[in-house]
This record gives sequence, C-alpha cells and structure tokens, in this order.
Amino acid sequence: MSLSHIALSLYAAGALANTQPVNGKFELLTLPYETSALEPVIGAKTVEIHHGKHLNTYVTNLNNLLPGSGFEGMSLEEIVEKSEGGIFNNAGQLLNHNLYFTQFAAPNPERKPVGKLAAAIDSQYGSFDTFKQEFQQKGATLFGSGWVWLSTDKEGKLVITQEANGSNPIRQGLKPLMGIDVWEHAYYLDYQNRRPDHLAAVWQIIDWNVVEARYASK
Repeated sequence: MSLSHIALSLYAAGALANTQPVNGKFELLTLPYETSALEPVIGAKTVEIHHGKHLNTYVTNLNNLLPGSGFEGMSLEEIVEKSEGGIFNNAGQLLNHNLYFTQFAAPNPERKPVGKLAAAIDSQYGSFDTFKQEFQQKGATLFGSGWVWLSTDKEGKLVITQEANGSNPIRQGLKPLMGIDVWEHAYYLDYQNRRPDHLAAVWQIIDWNVVEARYASK
C-alpha cells in the first residue's frame, strides 16, 4: 500500500476531518481524487454535481440551521444521534456523503474485501458473492430515496441496513463502514432508472483498504 493510500485509509477510518466543525462551521469535504477518477462507474459530471452542488447544499443548510439550536460545536455523529427535523436531515446527509466519497478509488474489477473484514464477510455470508447479492438486493428494493449501508453492531457482527432519506446507521447504535447512495442524483446521469445496474458496478470502485480500516478502528 502506498503512503498516500495509507493516509487516505487513516483519514477515512478515524474521525473524518469534516465531522468536526471548524470555527463553529462545517466545511465541504475536499475530494481525495479527481472528479473523473471513478469513470466509467460514476462519471465526472455526476461527481461534480453530487459533490459540488448536493453535498455543498447540505453543508450550507446545516451551518445556517445551527446557530441557537443547541447543537453548536458538536460533531456530525453527535448531531445525527440527537437531532430531528431539518438539522437531522442535513447533518445526516453530510455525514453520509463524507463517508461515501472517501470510500472510493479508481475502478478495478478484481477488487475484494481485505483483512479481518474479508474473514467476517465469509464467516457471516458464506462468500463475498453472497454478501454482494444481499447488499444489492437491499439497495435495489429500498423504496424512494435513501442509502444501503454495511455496518457493525456493538458485538462486531456485520449488518446490512436500508436507511431512508438521509438517515445513518448510528441512529441504531451501529458503526457505518460502507454506504451507497441510492438517491437518483447519485446515479441518474450514468444509469438513468437502472439502479440495480449502478449497484452491480459500484464494487469496482470500493476501496476495501478504507472500509477495512473503518472496521478495525475503535
């Protein structure tokens, strides 16, 4: 693993820089790759709009809602665990997207889970292919907008959940490891209404070193 890859894994595994406010405000995540780096799985225009417009809007909205809310100075994780309404919606999407954009790398069709996470997937699901099928099925059948997540519970057991709209597994006491956005803005330019095709292709860009580092972190 290169030094830059190690740095990204540590960055994504621990407290993301953008989960803490800076001088009272949250900042837009700086992408750790070029907007074209995920092509053809996710096109540059999709990344530009998804990151530069959708995510940026969540950052702006949350910063505008925080003054006087009682959530000033809290991390995104704390806000998502404790808030409701508009603050929860925007904080949840900000946390979701920070995890989402930092879990990707340039496409590699041979990419698979690594380390203890790979062993846990084989133990619980029998094989990586069986795990993928369940994950894709959960993503494809989630009605409307939302996310499909791989997380761990307090005992370390892997859990796949459907999260509506901007919710995050930490609301259920889980630790999120990998999440795929199934809001249409995440894939429509590249796949139109073919959400299952997007879910089948996205494995090529998952950086399992990052996901493993999250799994191993306390």
